[in-house]
Order: sequence, then C-alpha cells, then structure tokens
Amino acid sequence: MSTIVFVHAHPDDEGTGTAGSMIRASREGHRVVVVYCTDGDPGDVPDDLAPGETVVSRRRGEAEASAAITGTARVAWLGYGDSGMTGWAQNETDGVFSRADLGEAARRLADILDEENADVVVGYDWHGGYGHPDHIMLHHTTRAAADLAARTPRYLEVTMNRDLMRQLFTLAKEMGMEGFDPDLRGDDGNPVGTPEAELHWAVDLGDDVMTKREALACHASQSDVKQLLAMPVEMFPVGFGTEHYMEPGRPAGMIRGWWLDEAEHGILP
Repeated sequence: MSTIVFVHAHPDDEGTGTAGSMIRASREGHRVVVVYCTDGDPGDVPDDLAPGETVVSRRRGEAEASAAITGTARVAWLGYGDSGMTGWAQNETDGVFSRADLGEAARRLADILDEENADVVVGYDWHGGYGHPDHIMLHHTTRAAADLAARTPRYLEVTMNRDLMRQLFTLAKEMGMEGFDPDLRGDDGNPVGTPEAELHWAVDLGDDVMTKREALACHASQSDVKQLLAMPVEMFPVGFGTEHYMEPGRPAGMIRGWWLDEAEHGILP
C-alpha cells in the first residue's frame, strides 16, 4: 500500500480536483493525506457564523468534513494566508502564499512528505489550472518539495482537459445551456487547463463521482461551490466524472486508467 499526499491551495479545491482519486485510493487501502497551503480567509462569509467562529475556522471544519467522506487520514496545513485572485488587495499582504519564500514553503511541505514517508505527491500544473496566484505557487512549491524530500516521491500534477472542456462547452451551447469556455482565459490570461496531448492519465471515477459531489458539498459556505451544486445532479458526472493528471518524465500519451495500477501500466514500485 502507498501513502499519497495531495496538495491543494485552498479548502474546497480537492472537491473539484482530486476528491475522486482520494476516495478510490483510500477505499483500496492506501493512506491519503491532504495538505492545504492556505487558510481560505478571503472566502465568502457565511450568514450563519456562530459567535466567535471565523471564516477560517468554518473552512477548516469543512475541510475535515470533506476528509471524512474521502477517507483522508490526515489534513495538514502549511500555514499561509490566501492571496485571493489576481489583482485583489490580498496579493500584496504579508504572509500570503503567493508571496512566500519558495525555499521555506518547499521545506514546510517536504517536512510533511518526510513525516509521511510519502510514495506519491500530487501537485498542480504549471499555471494551476487557471492561473490563480496561489495555484501557481503551489506548482513550484510541490515540485521543489519533492526534490527536497528525504525519499523522492513519485510526482504527478492534476489539471483539466482543455479539449474535453471545449467539447462540453459546445455541447452545452447546442442544448441551450450556459457553459464555460476554457478559451476565455484564466486568471493569468492563459487558456484554462492543459491540452489533451500533454496529459498522461484520465481517471474515470465511475460511481465515486457522486461521493466526490458529497465531499464538494461539505464546502457549501462558498458561493462558487453553491453554483456547482446547483447544476442538475445528473450533469455532475459529465463535468466532474474524470480526473486528469500529468506525470513529468513519463512517455507522451494519455492512459485512461488508474495511476496506482502499477503492474498494469508498467510502473516500478
């Protein structure tokens, strides 16, 4: 059995990104750890905050609730503030993740990899899917931490299949529905996601996709999550039923399969 460390920028990012893989890995007996780089402080303020409760404490609680659904054994926090979207005032605030010293951030994450003796670490693609400053910093931090770890883990990057997103956008328009055009550009001005030709793994979630939706629903204090949960339930598997990954150094070509099936795909243990 393996220990897999999934690194995410904010509480709720796992719900749309890697929750399906986390669910499958934990069900198969692997140890799943999630690391959040930031506290999510600039998130929406819930109307039902209890006296003394903060946005940060609410989002930490939501992260723990999501972990209970995904089977995650440990929730860890790097301890940085949330930078907010590009151009927000938080971008210039001391202590936010995007302004952190890369060496220090990578060391914090590497310490967790060492504590867990991690076999696999999962970060983000080069622009974090859509260019959020914290997502980009996560990419650099995770790559650097993998190199710093006492035992170098296998390294993967979660991303979005840009070609599939285009297909879904076209389908939505044909059905008279609103969709998301990945070519409208992300937070950094680049198209969203990664071309399919650059992907290595497409993990079909099967029935786990609805458990993934339950994990996402734990973060319902956030308006963007509420919007996703508002889509017809039967549409959720269409948009979120496959998780896509890159594995730097692996030969080109996307495998539709499970990246922990070592024997089937010729991966050395």
